[in-house]
Amino acid sequence: MQAGGLVLADNAALPIKSAKVVKEADKKRDCPCGRKNAKDRSLAYADCCGRYIDHWDTRPAPDAEALMRSRYTAFVSENQEYLQATWHASQRPAQLDFDAATKWLGLEVKQFRPTGEASAEVEFVARYRLAGRAVRLHERSRFVLDAGRWFYVDGDQF
Repeated sequence: MQAGGLVLADNAALPIKSAKVVKEADKKRDCPCGRKNAKDRSLAYADCCGRYIDHWDTRPAPDAEALMRSRYTAFVSENQEYLQATWHASQRPAQLDFDAATKWLGLEVKQFRPTGEASAEVEFVARYRLAGRAVRLHERSRFVLDAGRWFYVDGDQF
C-alpha cells in the first residue's frame, strides 16, 4: 500500500526515494534476470523486471518468483529503494551497502514453490565475480503475500 511517498507494509512505513534511473537504451537490453519467452529469447528489461521495478507503486510483482527475479535485477542495478520496498518490514535492513567491485554474472531459478495461500519459496543460484573471484550464491528464499503484495522475508543459503 502506498501513502504519501511511503510504502506501508506490516504496519511499518518506509520512505521511498525516487528509484535509480534506468536509461531508455538499457530498458531495451536483455533483462539481467535471464527470463526467456516461449521462443527461448531473452526478455528485455522493460518487458520483464522493469515492469515491477519502474512501477513498484502501481504494478507489484504477481508472484514470488517474479519478485525474486526483480530483486536480483535490482541488486545488479544497485536499486536500494526497490530492494527495501520489497523486503518485509519484519526483516528489512535500514540500509544496504553495495560493493562496487561486484559484477553480477547470471541467475538460475531452480525451483518456485507455493507453501501456502500467502507464502512461497524460491530456490535460486546467483553467480557473481568479486575482486576477480567467482562466487556462487545458492539460496532458498521465503516470501509472503501481505496486503496484495509479495515481500521477501529471508532465506537459507546452501
